[in-house]
Amino acid sequence: MLARVSKIMEQLVHAWDVLATMTPPEYSAIRPYLAQSSGFQSYQYRCIEFALGNKNAAMLKPHAHRPDLLAMVQAAYEAPSLYDEALRLLARRGLPVPASHTERDWTQPYMENKAVEEAWLQVYRQPEQHWDLYQLGEELTDLEDAFRLWRFRHLTTVERVIGLKRGTGGTGGTSYLRKMLDVVLFPEIWTLRTDL
Repeated sequence: MLARVSKIMEQLVHAWDVLATMTPPEYSAIRPYLAQSSGFQSYQYRCIEFALGNKNAAMLKPHAHRPDLLAMVQAAYEAPSLYDEALRLLARRGLPVPASHTERDWTQPYMENKAVEEAWLQVYRQPEQHWDLYQLGEELTDLEDAFRLWRFRHLTTVERVIGLKRGTGGTGGTSYLRKMLDVVLFPEIWTLRTDL
């Protein structure tokens, strides 16, 4: 299923190819109709971000006017992320994932941990013994790779079309999107590669 999700993300990356054909004057003609509309108002996108572990309570506010949507976004915010669930699986399989990372406040941003990296290193150093966990790690890598590409294309398309203007949702526009490029969702899966 994660392989399918990564392929879907690849398709979403290519959607920027079409959007990038919009010229600055074409976008300027429609921008007034967007008013303060923003991707922040997409409850589906926020649920994806929360499921991937990018937790931020401020991102609940754009949905406060719709209790039904807020309930869905709130549930995603309070639930363990995909990575949290992966770490819980490693722990159930007997790998030394600290309790601080399997029993925590799921609403808080994930904090990288050397012991978690060591647990993943055991998986990666013995893939034949932990084949399904190794595959899980690689599928998570593929997913984050595709998500990073989506964020990068978002940034470059926005910069190409509106330059450095403020974003429709009140953000700094490209400055905010550039900051999002630094968000690492599954950090130990990336850092372990240095130690292999």
